[in-house]
Amino acid sequence: MILKASQRSGAKQLSTHLLRTDENEHVELHEINGFVSETLQGAMQEAYALSKGTKCKQFLFSVSLSPPAHESVRVEVFEKAINDIEERLGLQGQPRIIVFHEKEGRRHAHAVWSRIDSETMTAKHLPFFKTKLNSLAKQIYLENGWAMPKGFENPKLRDPTSFTLKEWQQAKRANGIWGLDPRELKSAVQDCWKRSDGATAFTNALEERGLYLARGDRRGHVVLTLDGEPFALSRLIDGKTKDVNAKLGDPNQLRSVDETKALIGEKIAPRLSSYIAEAKRMAVNAMKPLVAQKQQLTVAHQTARQEFDTKLKERWDAEQRERSSRTRKGWAGVWDFMTGRYFKVRKQNELEVQFAKERDRTERHGMVAAQLKERQDLQTQIKSARRREAEQVLALYRDAAKFRRMRESREQASARVRDKGLDLG
Repeated sequence: MILKASQRSGAKQLSTHLLRTDENEHVELHEINGFVSETLQGAMQEAYALSKGTKCKQFLFSVSLSPPAHESVRVEVFEKAINDIEERLGLQGQPRIIVFHEKEGRRHAHAVWSRIDSETMTAKHLPFFKTKLNSLAKQIYLENGWAMPKGFENPKLRDPTSFTLKEWQQAKRANGIWGLDPRELKSAVQDCWKRSDGATAFTNALEERGLYLARGDRRGHVVLTLDGEPFALSRLIDGKTKDVNAKLGDPNQLRSVDETKALIGEKIAPRLSSYIAEAKRMAVNAMKPLVAQKQQLTVAHQTARQEFDTKLKERWDAEQRERSSRTRKGWAGVWDFMTGRYFKVRKQNELEVQFAKERDRTERHGMVAAQLKERQDLQTQIKSARRREAEQVLALYRDAAKFRRMRESREQASARVRDKGLDLG
């Protein structure tokens, strides 16, 4: 599974994020261990209060664990991975929190540790934790027989359309008019770059996708979306600035970002706005039934889990009462202890408890897995609808680019006619 980790502060912000139900369809607080408080916010406050007795600012260590999308992963697999992380990084015995999130048919976990050792009042040092976790992630893939991502097999084969967190957030901000998954921006620019042999071809290919080449203030060549959001070209293509300059020439020959924004605002965006708005309206209407179905499914799944957990608890309590009744009290209990019957009963109870825990986990995993499968089927329909929307918007961009080139061609032809007339006169 993919492991992403960071040392951080911001206990209040992290607790808010972990409990967000607007971004996640299911949030399950699985474990709070080593804290006095039984609530996530309370545990985070404890971690913060303990850190005030030290000079440590980044007193939390947070890890997200994301298994392959369509694998049915038991809770025990997540727990083993988290225990392995503790052992690999030297976090054994540190207070920790485990939270499960589900969104769009995918389940992942968050584990958070307090780095502060309460006995020594020092922070646990975590050298090279990214390298260690990367090695552990590969081990988890192999142990579970999952298909390993190409980036793990060979770093050179890592997905070229992957964003850093900062790039992803920037692309999401630019997502208003562009109307595509942020990864599509990087993929589209890379495709234009590969099939273009120079600046003119590259510029035309970009404009067919509603993108514009410009001169950045500090980043040389940049690509602007119709929103006017600039992206460094070298980062989008995962290349070097000197290679970009060699293929496209001096960026100073291009329009500035402000000039390009003015061009978009004056000549391109107004003409397209009504068409794009109509395409968006149609897409929203097409998505309404799917969105409603998603909301209904989420509520139904949440209700089913609550009812299931209630039944499990009732069964567990009943079985516990039965097990307790086997241990006799008073002189009968003393006799059982002297004759050894007490130890046989205790052993039987321990085995039944172990069996009951395994049975309950298996049954709950089966229910969650069935719900995830149902949600994944719906997500496939949602992705198809989003893709159709993206294709419609891209078609509008291509038409606008063709129209602009046709208009420029007519203007150039008219200018040549005028020039020829002046020469004859």
